[in-house]
Amino acid sequence: MSEPLVSRMQGFGTTIFAEMTALAVRTGAINLGQGFPDSPGPQPMLERAAAAIQGGDNQYPPGPGVPELREAVCRQRAQRYGLAYDPDGEILVTVGATEAIAAAILALAGPGDEVVVFEPYYDSYAAMIALAGAVRRPVTLRPEGGRFTFDPDELRAAVGPCTRLILVNSPHNPMGTVFTRDELEVIAALCREHDLTAVTDEVYEYLTFDGVEHVPLACLEGMRERTVAISSAGKTFSVTGWKIGWVTAPAPYVRAVQTVKQFLTFTASAPYQRAVAYALENEMAWVAELRKSLEAKRDRLITGLEAAGFTAFRPQGTYFVQADIRPLGFADGMELARALPGRAGVVAIPSQVFYDHTEAGAHFLRFAFCKQDHVIDEAVARLSRLR
Repeated sequence: MSEPLVSRMQGFGTTIFAEMTALAVRTGAINLGQGFPDSPGPQPMLERAAAAIQGGDNQYPPGPGVPELREAVCRQRAQRYGLAYDPDGEILVTVGATEAIAAAILALAGPGDEVVVFEPYYDSYAAMIALAGAVRRPVTLRPEGGRFTFDPDELRAAVGPCTRLILVNSPHNPMGTVFTRDELEVIAALCREHDLTAVTDEVYEYLTFDGVEHVPLACLEGMRERTVAISSAGKTFSVTGWKIGWVTAPAPYVRAVQTVKQFLTFTASAPYQRAVAYALENEMAWVAELRKSLEAKRDRLITGLEAAGFTAFRPQGTYFVQADIRPLGFADGMELARALPGRAGVVAIPSQVFYDHTEAGAHFLRFAFCKQDHVIDEAVARLSRLR
């Protein structure tokens, strides 16, 4: 029997997250790989979801999303960033940010179009670009001044006559970089000069540290009208399993994305949508406390990793710390990640799987700190065995 999977997807296989989480389950290792928290979201939000289910709100919600969530997203963008959107036409609720990314890329890029991405990149970006028949043009983030950034000349060189989209993830998974306004201005200038559309993945928009500000690309001059912004509730409210995301964009872009989205899932999760609408209006103080808690957890993990012999980079946002394995005498992150459960009883993600230029990330592991303090402490105690 010939290979049933279409050729453009044959290089993808099982995601690294599924592989490493299964390894954690099989070995009983502490899972600092996949980015999901082990504490619940705000209790009033959870109660509203349960009440909606018990109250019978279990049928298809409207295709664009329930009105109260679309309105809450609009108010959030206006109050936080000064960006005005129409809830009836410029907001689309999706099954998590992953579906929003998929529908946006499939709607806006086609065979032969080029999509510029910053590597390392969230793994669904590459898969969706391949499904679209488009071409990936990676620009590498490299360490500079204790954070990861890009070379503006490399970014300019990646843009050519076939470029259609620039995919921007800030706060960045897995590097923890929050692009500065100056960095975003470089991206915006290229979009304006070459008439490009930006797709922005902003799911960690509230989870930034040390007073670092997240600036949406759509805030910059001339960018609201050419930016498809994506965010979600999963990271903001610690409910990654709810899969409630959204797109904010000018109406023609939303229509394009919804045209694809309707044939992926059509719609989903009315009770969760209503609970998230409540949370965006009433639980942002809870999110502020979450951010403080995560900042402390980040510092706790970094202290432990450095004590164990890693070189750790201090992220400006997200759930993740990048750790250089070379001080411990290792060079291949994939090899170490697969051996780590047996050697130390901990699971991490090898960063090189998120690169085209794998040599740039071969010596990094990604560790998640969105865990309870005692879990972090036990994990770093185990990792000290590697010294």
